[in-house]
Amino acid sequence: MNRVERHACFGGRQEVWKHPSAALGCEMRFGVYLPPAAVAGERCPVLYWLAGLTCNEQTFITKAGAQEHAARHGLILVAPDTSPRGAGVPNVDSYDLGEGAGFYVNATQAPWSQHYRMQDYVAQELPALVEQQFPCTEARGIFGHSMGGHGALITALRNPGRYRSVSAFAPVVAPSQVPWGSKAFAAYLGEDREAWKEWDAVELIASAGERLPLLVDQGDSDEFLSKQLRPELLEQACAAAGHSLTLRRHPGYDHSYYFIASFIGDHLAHHAASLR
Repeated sequence: MNRVERHACFGGRQEVWKHPSAALGCEMRFGVYLPPAAVAGERCPVLYWLAGLTCNEQTFITKAGAQEHAARHGLILVAPDTSPRGAGVPNVDSYDLGEGAGFYVNATQAPWSQHYRMQDYVAQELPALVEQQFPCTEARGIFGHSMGGHGALITALRNPGRYRSVSAFAPVVAPSQVPWGSKAFAAYLGEDREAWKEWDAVELIASAGERLPLLVDQGDSDEFLSKQLRPELLEQACAAAGHSLTLRRHPGYDHSYYFIASFIGDHLAHHAASLR
């Protein structure tokens, strides 16, 4: 790995690293915030952030305002890119498919299957690199926004025992039932809708092998609320399965990072309670 950025931040360091990814077959970048405790050599828990459509590793580290809270709680924050990129990586002229829109699944369909294996990357390859390079404990949490909220939920649900905490901002909870997910899943996974259920949080809740409490924040002025996000479907699934869910609806808040920055402190406190 090679470090490409380093900035002093709240007594710690915000860094950006690049590395060749075996899972994705391209070079990838990720942001990592090291709190003062980690800079001093103390082993700290790691909290992974998965960003939404069109984002990259820069979006969260420059817009969310999370570093101050991570410094206080002693959490390492890791924010990867949202998809493979570069020459030879398939792409289309669309914001919701291809580069910037990996949906955190392992694609099975050509031409996507060679590179678009984001689940392998975020759940396996990236944590292995981070835990080798930085002073980490074995405690991991995961959270995200929109497409990344979907990614955080399914990654925790598909990997019982791997994470101690999970949360999401405005997640796509039922991608099999909404336009964003249907478009991406048809391309990446094919037309068999039964195969889609393995990547759908609402479908996975019913058979979850672990019941981590879920924290979800949603703005009621979010322009994607009724068509793409459908939080009521997650609410219904959790109620039916007896799965703990705290769904907070916030009047006046939209889908932007202004919303995320407003409640990011609550999410880091939620994760710190389990990770520390």
